[in-house]
This record gives sequence, C-alpha cells and structure tokens, in this order.
Amino acid sequence: MVRGQHLETIIPGAFRRVPNVPYTSERIQTPDDDFLDLDWYVKSDHKAVIISHGLEGSSQREYMRGMAMKMISKGYTAICWNYRGCGTEINRQLRMYHSGATDDLDTVVRHVLSRGYQQIALIGFSLGGNLTLKYVGEKSKDLDQGIRCCLAFSTPLDLAAASKRISEWDNWIYEIRFLKMLKSKIRQKHDQYPDKVDLDALRSCTTVWQFDNIFTGPLHGFLNARDYYRQCSSIHFLASITIPSLIVNAKNDPFLPKECYPYQLLEHHPYIDFESPDHGGHVGFLTIGNNGFYWSEDRAAEFISRHISTDL
Repeated sequence: MVRGQHLETIIPGAFRRVPNVPYTSERIQTPDDDFLDLDWYVKSDHKAVIISHGLEGSSQREYMRGMAMKMISKGYTAICWNYRGCGTEINRQLRMYHSGATDDLDTVVRHVLSRGYQQIALIGFSLGGNLTLKYVGEKSKDLDQGIRCCLAFSTPLDLAAASKRISEWDNWIYEIRFLKMLKSKIRQKHDQYPDKVDLDALRSCTTVWQFDNIFTGPLHGFLNARDYYRQCSSIHFLASITIPSLIVNAKNDPFLPKECYPYQLLEHHPYIDFESPDHGGHVGFLTIGNNGFYWSEDRAAEFISRHISTDL
C-alpha cells in the first residue's frame, strides 16, 4: 500500500488508467455567448450525477473518468463537464473559470434538468468541490428540488489559506506546474484580447496568489486576490446548505491547511457530513476495493444511494 501525502497525491494521477467507455460529447451555449463542453456517460434517463473537476483539470482526467465509471456501474448517468477554457479549445469570452463561477455550474444543472433528469447528485473535486458547495449554499432553499445531494472531495474551503499553503516550500512542484498551465491560458487570452490582457504582468507572477491577484481576480470582477478568495470561499456558504452533503478532506492532503478542516463549524450541521480520513492525499484516495474502484468512488456511490431513489 502506498503511503505518504505526496505519493498518495501523485501516483493516482500519474499512473491510473481507467478503461475506455463510450461517451457522447456535447457543447452547450452559455447566456453570455460562450460555451461549455460536456461528456455524457448515459445509463439512465432520470438519475444523473454531475461531476466537476479541479484546478487546470478537465472532464478526461482519470479521477473524473473513474468516478463516472463508478456512477454508471450503479445505474446513474454521469456528466463530466469542462470549465471555460479547460476542454479541447479556449473559450470565446475574456473571462475564463474560477473557484466561484457558479453561474456556469447552474447552466449545466439547468441543461441536465431540461433533458428530463428528475434526480441529480453533484460531485466536485478540489476547486470543483468549492464550486459545488458554494453553488448549493448560495442557492440554499431556492435550489431546484431535483438536486438531491452533493459531495466534495479534497476541497479548499478557505481559498486564501489554501493559496498560501500551495506556496509553501514542500509544495513547490505543484505550484510550478499550476502556474505553467495558468500562464499558458493567459497567453491564449492575450491572442484573443491583446488590448485587455497584459502579458508583461506574467513575469511578476511567481505564486498562485500573485496570479490570482493580477489575473483571476480582476478578469472576473473582483478587486484582487483577497477579494476573490473572500467572496468565493465555500466555507462562507456551508451554513446555508439545505440538502444532504458530504465533504471529505484527507488529513494528509498536502494542499489543505487547518482552515479547511472546520470540525467545530460542522459538528452540528443538520445536512453536512464532514469526514477526514487519515490517508488520501489530494484527490488520491487510491485504496482499491475488491471491485477495482478507488475508495472515494465507493464512498460517493454509497452516499448517493441513500439520497437518490431507485424506484423511478
């Protein structure tokens, strides 16, 4: 058994190979004349699971496909979606994606509901976990009744604290990788909007916080990184969640500081179960069951089965 926070984080992403299963790709339009790309793994015509990826991820990451395979094995249709700019081509608008862009998640949810799905679960990984929890919390009692439960794995509930954590010395390899990919997207945006994107500012971005301060925040209507983190951190929306929800943050997650383990805040929450297993790393959870699925996939299926009826 692999042990260690970095091994448990890196090995699943680097070496896992999920079997290929047929899926259908769909491009849907957003209200502001942009697009989102969805991958459909169709198994049911009334029960669906919408799965949201992490920072610089995509619908085709192994953890996304592994979760989709688990869901279809249980009779649910799985929809893995790409944030703006995370699919096969850059998006059209100046804005891209960020940790609080719940309007795009809402577009996906409404589209799935329009296809006749009556019971829906939401699953998010890392940034996608923050996005999912924020969405459910800000909608609160106005959330569509078709959304029956939500799950979040390896979630940076406090974005400011998590941004500082990713810049600590033991996480340098992750930060360099994220910055390389994020800067590549900014260069593509400059090609589209040369008068609105300052490439010279990229040189001063040596941390994720600096990138968010110069680009992510201002490009999406926030004053700076601190304002962006404050408005979008899902920890501020947990109290308003009114559907069954599961948050799983491994104790040895190298990306998450103590602020992302709000035990006291959630101890008596009527709708949220907060779990912090000793192992799992960041979006790892590679303990494999007898069926070949990862622990997180088995846990998600068990939780969803308690809240989505099999009678329809």
